[in-house]
This record gives sequence, structure tokens and C-alpha cells, in this order.
Amino acid sequence: MESKKLARLCKELAENKKAEDIVILDIQKLTSIADYFVIMSGTSEPHVRAIVDEIVDKLKTDYQLRPRAIDGIPGSPWVVLDYDEVIVHVAKPEIRKYYDLEGLWSDAKRLRTRRSRKTKAVIPDS
Repeated sequence: MESKKLARLCKELAENKKAEDIVILDIQKLTSIADYFVIMSGTSEPHVRAIVDEIVDKLKTDYQLRPRAIDGIPGSPWVVLDYDEVIVHVAKPEIRKYYDLEGLWSDAKRLRTRRSRKTKAVIPDS
């Protein structure tokens, strides 16, 4: 699967579990570690876990994709999913604010998406 499509799919799956403040950063021109960071907040440790489980389970079941690595234990306030070209960060708001990945990667271009009301599919903004 193309990395941009995977990043958008991770965002859509996270929205299924009401993840907050989802941002997709295009880091292709800044580093070789990945193409995209998908960063989002969960309101509590159980919420973070629910978001992570949704992403991992749906990508495994529907697309046969498994993360190369998962960092963070059950009940952790920050979990990182490594899908090679796409790295997903799910954190409680205070952890996200403290580490400020968006600030650290401020040179990265934000991938703009919006939800279609009729289809609920992610559609790129013009």
C-alpha cells in the first residue's frame, strides 16, 4: 500500500475511535526513517489503547498489514506503531504537548484531509 494512502487510512481508523487532534506530517524530505507521522491524542490510557487496537486490528484483518514494531505497553500514555513508511503516535494530550512532535518536526508539510459527510471517506483537500 502506498504510504500516503496508509497514513490517511490510519487517520480514518483513529477517527472511528474518536481520536482527537489528528495530524499527518509529511517527513519524506526531512528524514529517511519514514514518509509520514500520524499524530493523535487519546483522552486516557484506555482510550489510547482502543485507538491503537482499532488501527492494528483493522490493518491486520483488512489489509494483512502488521506493524514492524509497537512501542508502549498496555495502559501506556503513549504508544508508537511502526509501519515502516508510516509511524503512528497515539498519546494522551499532556504527553503529546510535552514532547511536541509537531514542533520538533515543524519543517514538515502537513497533509490536509477532510471527511466527506456522505461517504465518511477521507478526501484530499484541494
